[in-house]
Amino acid sequence: MDETPGTMEWRKALRHDLIEARQAIPVAARQKADAELGKRLDALLGDVEGHVISLYWPFRGEPDLRSWAAACRERGARLGLPVVVAKAAPLEFRRWAPGDKLQKGVWNIPIPPSSAMVVTPDIVLSPVVGLDKDNYRLGYGGGFFDRTIAALRGAGHSARLVGVGYEQQRIETIYPHGFDVPMDDAVLVPES
Repeated sequence: MDETPGTMEWRKALRHDLIEARQAIPVAARQKADAELGKRLDALLGDVEGHVISLYWPFRGEPDLRSWAAACRERGARLGLPVVVAKAAPLEFRRWAPGDKLQKGVWNIPIPPSSAMVVTPDIVLSPVVGLDKDNYRLGYGGGFFDRTIAALRGAGHSARLVGVGYEQQRIETIYPHGFDVPMDDAVLVPES
């Protein structure tokens, strides 16, 4: 694990470049890739009936899996969206279904209201900014995801972590810190 001070600056620069590259993917190419991503998730996850799946609201060119999630719901899965409830705290997952009323959260990302039921996910889909050969995920740098997984696992929950993204987001390493959590699985698809 790399704890050197220069790692944070390196990650910040890499994060910037990877996000710009992801946002530069034409919308039609992203939509095609997102459909393929849904197929690969179906193959990986199998029967999702009775499972709680945490997805995310797409932001800054992330794969849009809302249609895939709606199909999972029709097959008996329950859905949740992550919510930032406090700075430097684990995320909270709130129950969500397509068509539910949402409000603006951090960075104006739509989230379920505080009145929505809090759920514990069995499967956590996490968009990656970058993903290395050991399935360590480079995210936005706030540490929310790692704190959340540590809290879930500390409470005895064994949620399956699945990193999702596009092939161009593969990197050799993120130089993981001791607090970084590797994904159990990753599904990255070609973006063209």
